[in-house]
Amino acid sequence: MEKIWFKSYPEGMPQEINTAEYSSVLEIFEESVKKHAGKLAFINMGTQLTYAELDKKATDFAAYLQNELGLKPGDRLAIMMPNLLQYPIAIFGGMKAGLTIINVNPLYTGRELKHQLNDAQADAIVIIANFANTLESVMDDIQVKHVIVTQLGDSLGGFKSLLVNFVVKYIKKLVPSYHLPEAVSFKEAMKKGASLVLSPVELTQNDIAFLQYTGGTTGVAKGAVLTHGNMVANILQASTWLSPIVREGEEVIITALPLYHIFSLTANCMTFIKWGGTNVLITNPRDMPGFVKELGKYKFTAMTGVNTLFNGLLNTPGFKELDFTHFRMTLGGGMAVQESVALSWREATGVPLIEAYGLTETAPAVCINPMTTKEYNGTIGVPISSTDVSVRDDDGNEVPVGDAGELYVKGPQVMRGYLDRPEETAKVLSPDGWFATGDVAVINDEGFLKIVDRKKDMILVSGFNVYPNEIEDVISAHEKVLEVAAVGVPSESSGEKVKIFIVKNDPSLTESELKDFCRKNLTGYKRPKEIVFKDELPKSNVGKILRRELRGESLQKSSVTA
Repeated sequence: MEKIWFKSYPEGMPQEINTAEYSSVLEIFEESVKKHAGKLAFINMGTQLTYAELDKKATDFAAYLQNELGLKPGDRLAIMMPNLLQYPIAIFGGMKAGLTIINVNPLYTGRELKHQLNDAQADAIVIIANFANTLESVMDDIQVKHVIVTQLGDSLGGFKSLLVNFVVKYIKKLVPSYHLPEAVSFKEAMKKGASLVLSPVELTQNDIAFLQYTGGTTGVAKGAVLTHGNMVANILQASTWLSPIVREGEEVIITALPLYHIFSLTANCMTFIKWGGTNVLITNPRDMPGFVKELGKYKFTAMTGVNTLFNGLLNTPGFKELDFTHFRMTLGGGMAVQESVALSWREATGVPLIEAYGLTETAPAVCINPMTTKEYNGTIGVPISSTDVSVRDDDGNEVPVGDAGELYVKGPQVMRGYLDRPEETAKVLSPDGWFATGDVAVINDEGFLKIVDRKKDMILVSGFNVYPNEIEDVISAHEKVLEVAAVGVPSESSGEKVKIFIVKNDPSLTESELKDFCRKNLTGYKRPKEIVFKDELPKSNVGKILRRELRGESLQKSSVTA
């Protein structure tokens, strides 16, 4: 099939990048440290870190990991915390020691945490004290040898650090009691590391940079193996794409999405470090009034997010009164950008909301609208540099322009595969490098792509993947449940929400009882928001539950109600 997107490829944009330009993500970081030593790299809760300061702290942390804990290149470090200054210190410190980083959602339940740490074979973990009790609950069932516990204010310095930690623990009571007798405090690790000498480690593009966990049609969370080569490629691809509007050393980007999410990790942290920009880390973006207040403190130039984040800001008092004089770029991804939100955003800020598309398995960027785009067009844009796409039918044949089919991607950013899961890898990644996304797309005459559906049953809640099989596996363990099916239905607040259909095994089962069970076993965004009890579930002739019929039934009822 002719690469028709090149007909509308942004003028002056290179179609290829030099993937050999850097050997690792760490080399990109170290280059920026040399070029922008005195510039601010990260800001959080009013505390600032320059590139030079971040480099020193990362080196101290690496020296501790290497000398005190005895971790060696290739060992695996899990990081479980919200957006704090400790996060980039841990990432780049881990890389300086040659470690692979495992990003962990701090809201995970014990069941979810145990699976990820065991599957990734984590050797050490840095965890926020607020969720250390979750780690304690699974310590006997995991192989993690070293635990480093950090408190919310540990990187704020001096009296402010002590005050924030005191308020969080004793006034707001946000730190449940825990008992991890072998754990070391982050502050103690940094103090010891400062007196130790780091032996430099050489990283190559073949080394694993991150294990990013994602779901699958089996419902089991899988680790996407993202090498330094994958990450370098996507950083260069994104940097090249942003080049028409980004100014080196001058950007201030608002980082509200958590750094454990691949979108924020690459688009904000890594790409803007490449540009010598400043990341303003928002620890709790769900506190919209507090988020807006924080925005008022900075002359921010860029922001990334998901549709629900933008919609939330637009509906928070004070946001539209902010100073948008320096604001020039908004990038939306993780879930579809709604037209009404995009139009309202442009009206409120004067800046277009540009839509992008990517996946965990592609590090993540695949398609982005040209940065010179002024108006909402309902598409995910065109493939970025060095990226090929193909729209195919169920037999693997490319479909005509304008017809829908599954979107396939090929490029240097595509993962090596799923960790220790060759069969799962073979289902989505062909020997010649084409990755089957599971998303149904249409490509128009100008080469722009639009996602129209999902081939998988995956549910997208506020930009996070939720897989029905996982929900069903958990809920079916309840002794009063006979059968369960989970589907995604539209939600004004989160794009989609989880809805479950239950056939009771015990007539006494109540909705309240089920919700309490889910609260103990599922992260918040995975929990069902609607529960329906039925006498039976629709099934195929071989007994497979037909989720499609249940989803259609729900949508039909919604349209009738509307």
